[in-house]
Amino acid sequence: MQFQKLAIIIFCFFFSKINAQKYDLGKVTIAELQEKAHPKDTAAPAAIIFKKGRTFFTYNITNGFSANHVYEFKIKIYKKEGLAWADQKVKFYIGYEKMNEDRLEFSQAITYNLENGSIVKTKLDNQGTFKKKINKYWNEKTITLPNVKVGSIIEYKYILKTENIVKLPDFDFQYEIPVDYFEYKTEIPEFYVYKTILVGKTALTSDSKIVAGSQSFENEHNQTSTLYFQQVNSLFSGKDISPLLLEPYVNNIDNYKGSIQHELERIRYPEQPVKDFTMTWEGVASTIFKDENFGKELNQSDFLLEDLRRLLVNVESLNERLEIIFKFVQNKMNWNEENGYYTDKGVIKAYKEQTGNGAEINFILISMLKLAGIEVNPVLVSTVENGVPVYPTRTGFNYVIAAAEIDGKQILLDATHKYTSPNVLPLNVLNWKGRLIKKDGTSKEIDLYPATVSREFSNTIAKLDASGTIEGKVRVQRTDYDAYSFRIQNADKKEENYLEKYEQQLGDLKISNYAIENKKTNLGNPIVETFSFISENQSEIIGGKIFINPLLFFTRTKNPFTQEQRQMGIYFGYPTQEKFNLSLDVPEGYNVESLPKPVRISTEDKAITYSFNISSEGNKIQISCIKEINNSIFAADEYTGLKDIFQKMLASQNEKIVLKKI
Repeated sequence: MQFQKLAIIIFCFFFSKINAQKYDLGKVTIAELQEKAHPKDTAAPAAIIFKKGRTFFTYNITNGFSANHVYEFKIKIYKKEGLAWADQKVKFYIGYEKMNEDRLEFSQAITYNLENGSIVKTKLDNQGTFKKKINKYWNEKTITLPNVKVGSIIEYKYILKTENIVKLPDFDFQYEIPVDYFEYKTEIPEFYVYKTILVGKTALTSDSKIVAGSQSFENEHNQTSTLYFQQVNSLFSGKDISPLLLEPYVNNIDNYKGSIQHELERIRYPEQPVKDFTMTWEGVASTIFKDENFGKELNQSDFLLEDLRRLLVNVESLNERLEIIFKFVQNKMNWNEENGYYTDKGVIKAYKEQTGNGAEINFILISMLKLAGIEVNPVLVSTVENGVPVYPTRTGFNYVIAAAEIDGKQILLDATHKYTSPNVLPLNVLNWKGRLIKKDGTSKEIDLYPATVSREFSNTIAKLDASGTIEGKVRVQRTDYDAYSFRIQNADKKEENYLEKYEQQLGDLKISNYAIENKKTNLGNPIVETFSFISENQSEIIGGKIFINPLLFFTRTKNPFTQEQRQMGIYFGYPTQEKFNLSLDVPEGYNVESLPKPVRISTEDKAITYSFNISSEGNKIQISCIKEINNSIFAADEYTGLKDIFQKMLASQNEKIVLKKI
C-alpha cells in the first residue's frame, strides 16, 4: 500500500484571501456560556472554540536567531467527560549540548462561568502550575484551570522560546473534540527556507507574502544596531474541523491528525555558502554520521575484543556467530527505556555498566558483528509513537537498529528488548520504512514490516458426550511475531494467573495437564502450549438435538469493525495466519443432521483470505479453518470491504453443527 493514501502531502501555498473574523482571548459572552451542546456535534464533550498560533524570530549577537512560538486556546466544556480539558500539559526540550534549553511559560489562564446571570472569572494562581522533569531531555509543565465545571469556558496562552530552529513544533489543529476555528501565523526571515508539510485530509486556507523585516539588538559595543531583511509571512486557517476519534487497529493516531509541520531545509546567509539540511537522504546520512555521538561511537570497538574472542572459539559460520553475539548482547545489556539514535554516556561506559539507551546497546551489537566479519549497518527508525518520516529528515527519526547481511540475506536486529530475535523486532519498531545509512554517506530505504507470516496453529482433539460436555486435548503453536507478542504479554506472569485468565477467555472451561515450551528460552523457536480440557458450556441441547459451534471455544463472536465509515488506516502490525484443525467425536446414540457450509472468501488482491471446511465420517467430524492477513496495514478506503469479509468470517464460524438423537 502506498503510504500517500494516508494523505500526508507537501503543503503548497495558493495565495488565497482570508476573511477571518477576530478571535481574541478575554471575549467570552453569556450566549457562549449558556450553550448546552455543540451546534454541529451534539455528542462532543467539549470543543475548541479557537486555537491560534504564531511563530516569529528574535535575534541577539550571541546566539543569532531564536524562535518564539505563541499559542492561544479557548475551550468550551459541554459534558462531564470534557472536564479533563481543564488539565493541560506541554513538553519542552532541555537536552541540548550546544544550545540553551527551551523555556515555556503559561499565562492568561482563566475559567469563565455563568452565575446568577453574570460572567464570573477565576484566574489561575501559582498553585495550579506544575513543572516536572520527564528525563534528561524533556521537561513538562502542567496547568490545572480552577473552578471548571460543565458549561465553563477556559482560556489559556503559552509561549515556547527556543534556540532550536531546525524543526518548528508541529501545529496540530485536529483533536478528539471539534475545533471551530484555527489560525497559524509564521513570520520567517529570508535566511531560512522551511519545508512545509500538511498531515491529514483537512482542506485549509492559506495566504503568504514577502514583507520587510528587522531586528534591533545590542552589538559587541553595547550599542543598539538594527538588522534589516525580508521575511515571509504566512497564515494558515480553517473552520469546523471534525474530531479524530480513536478507532480499533490504529498504530498511531497522530499519523492521521490534522497538523502543519515545518522542518528547516536550507540556510542562506548573505555572503556565505548555502547550507542544506534535509534536501536528500544522503545528506541526512552524512550529517548524522559526522556527529561524534554517532559515527565516533560506532568506531569504538577495541574494548569488545576480549569478550568476542571468548565467545567465538571454533565458531566459523557467520550465521552462528550472529546468533551467539546477538544473544550475548541481549542478555548482558539492559535497556534504560530511552530511545534515540545518538549515544548518551557512550558505548564504553554503557558496556561496563551493562546499561544503556537504544543507540548504545545496538551500536555495541553492530561493533561486535563487524569485528566478527559480518557486514552490518545502522538503520534509522521512527517508532510507532513517533510518527512517520515521509520526507528526508533528521528529526523524524528517534531510534536505531542494526541490519546485517549474510549470503545476500538481510537480517534486522534489535538487542534492547529481552524477547526479540533476529528478524523479530519490538512491535513499536514496525513502522513503515527505516533508513539504512553507511559511513560513506549513502543510504537506502528498508522495509520494516516482516515478509514472513507469523502463524498461530491450534490442533484440537475432542469428544462430546450426550450431556453436552466436551473434553479433549489442545496443542497451540505460535511462531515469529505471534510468539513474541505472547512472550511480552505472558512470559513474566505466574502460570496460575495466566491459566485463570485463559480459561475465562476460552469460555470458562477447565484446563489441566498444562505445559509450555520455549516461553523464555530458544526465542527463535515457536512457543508450544499443550493442555487437556473439559467444557460444559460449548453446546446447547434443545428438543433432543445438540447444537455446537464448529470451532468450539476458539469461535469469534464479535466483529472488531463496527463503524459505518473509517477515518484512519487499519493496522494489523504484521502478516498473520490463524489455523484451526479440530477433530470431534459425536456421542453414541447421535448422528449428524446438518453441518455448516464450507466457505472460501478473499479480497480481490488476496490480502485477506479465509477458508472453512468441514466433513463427517462415522462418528467423527473434521474441521479446518484458516484465516490469513497478508498485509500489515490497509488504507481507510479499503475499510468497507475489510469489514464485510470479517462479518462473513463470523457468520461462518457461528453456523451450528446439529446432531440429532437416533
